[in-house]
Amino acid sequence: MALKSLKVHWQLYLLVVPPLLFFLIFKYYPMINAVLAFKDYNVVKGIWGSPWVGFKYFNLFFENPIFWTLLKNTLLLSFTLLLVGFPIPILLALMLNEVRNPRFRRFVQLVTFAPYFISTVVMVSIIMMFLAPRLGFVNVALQYFGFDTINFLGEPSMFRPIYIISDIWQTAGYSAVIYLAALAGVDPTLYEAAKVDGASRLQKIRHVDLPGILPTMTIMLILNVGNVMSIGFEKIYLLQNSLNLPSSEVIATYVYQIGLLNANYSFATAVGLFNSVINLILLLIVNSMAKRLSETSIW
Repeated sequence: MALKSLKVHWQLYLLVVPPLLFFLIFKYYPMINAVLAFKDYNVVKGIWGSPWVGFKYFNLFFENPIFWTLLKNTLLLSFTLLLVGFPIPILLALMLNEVRNPRFRRFVQLVTFAPYFISTVVMVSIIMMFLAPRLGFVNVALQYFGFDTINFLGEPSMFRPIYIISDIWQTAGYSAVIYLAALAGVDPTLYEAAKVDGASRLQKIRHVDLPGILPTMTIMLILNVGNVMSIGFEKIYLLQNSLNLPSSEVIATYVYQIGLLNANYSFATAVGLFNSVINLILLLIVNSMAKRLSETSIW
């Protein structure tokens, strides 16, 4: 049966080959080299010829005085971004779904979707230009209204709001497209029934739209929680400086500075493996909870 299907639909199977090769070569094959975390890597001997050291580099990381600061900064930034940033694309999609003027709707979609295509380097440059202490737009406006200028990127307490707000602005429109697609799949007869029952717009959103996109919301939440420890490295590193280091130093930037710049690849691999294990545990927990509460899960 499988061979017959392969002969009939060989074109479709052929389309699957490139992405399958991509994941095998660039995702699954490198996982074999995670054994580097348990070895004292030697360039001459290679990964498999280097001596085993067990959990040496894990212990070095856990016993480091900065470990708890790194963990706190990583989790605080990730969960705050998840708590604040997760509902906004849903609200944006619900509002766009209620817009009846197609031109205005397309305009709002374009304006909110376009920032997603801005590269991280350009995004950080824009943030720095807007928040510059002297000539930045925000500080010029503050001076105009008689307030003192603020060194936003030099204040540790300001780093998280800057990162979160800029990330939401850049990704909310893109994420809203997923929920708009889910809303397009809601049965139209439910809207007609709600209209006959005299439901208001808010009631329609509550009793028709939200239940209709609940499975999509659940899957997106599970995937987001599964990437909590993998907070974006590039933007954090580019926004980081010696003044905001107490709140901007996360596990990813620490690994880059200590593990990669110092060529301590075993240490960097150990910390990366630790991140992956935590993400996997969170993913399993949230997936199990979602399956029990809503009967919607990844597996």
